[in-house]
Amino acid sequence: MRAYHARHPGVTARAFAHGRGPDGRSTYQILRDLAGHGPVLDLGCGDGYLLELLAGAGHARLVGVDLSEAELAAARRRRSLAGALLIQARAQALPLASGCFGACVSHLAFMLMADIEAVTAELARVLAPGGRFATVVGGAPAADDAFELFLRAVVPVVDSLPAAHRSPRLGDKRTRYREGLDELLGPVGFGAVTFEGLVIDLGGPVDAVWATLSTIYELHAVSPAGLAAIKESFEAEVDALARPDGTVPCTMRVGVAVAERR
Repeated sequence: MRAYHARHPGVTARAFAHGRGPDGRSTYQILRDLAGHGPVLDLGCGDGYLLELLAGAGHARLVGVDLSEAELAAARRRRSLAGALLIQARAQALPLASGCFGACVSHLAFMLMADIEAVTAELARVLAPGGRFATVVGGAPAADDAFELFLRAVVPVVDSLPAAHRSPRLGDKRTRYREGLDELLGPVGFGAVTFEGLVIDLGGPVDAVWATLSTIYELHAVSPAGLAAIKESFEAEVDALARPDGTVPCTMRVGVAVAERR
């Protein structure tokens, strides 16, 4: 994952910032609006896109943590984040004082983290009582549209890779649904998790949809020839979904989870 982000800093924001939920907000904007007041930690901040939204909303005390120095370098180039603290660190051992944040947000990152019990313990430690943790997790296809066709093209190629070359399954499946999150967060001091499932619209021109979907980590080990074969198969199938304006539908199911530190 570090190697992937070193080569493609900003990839997650480029892929998902244009997506829109039922109320017209992106998943990043949803987290921005859940951050409340006080100092905010962005866990897995990437290139700082969400931090920039938070700065624009008036949050003056911002901290971003990420494993990728390339992503953090991109975040440091954002002028609006000149006053933010950007740290290369593991979520399992945050170099931050206890009880110093009013909120922690995490966009499509918390669900990928290993040793998740250590992560949740650190979240509980750095959040003040009443502090809020909000995360976007996901995402699976929401309909028989471009995302579903993409996965049909990807799976045979990825399954044909030698086992040693396949990307490991990242994260803990409990992070992707409410009961699992309650199991993880309750014992370390959080109240009950609220969980809302949303369908995000990622549709657009075929090239743009391909650019979004082809960011999945499973393609990291696929050869250029294999990737070209996937794209050819995908484009051959997705043409049947084209709308009169040339765009194709592409939807993703995500979850927005929120819990407060007791």
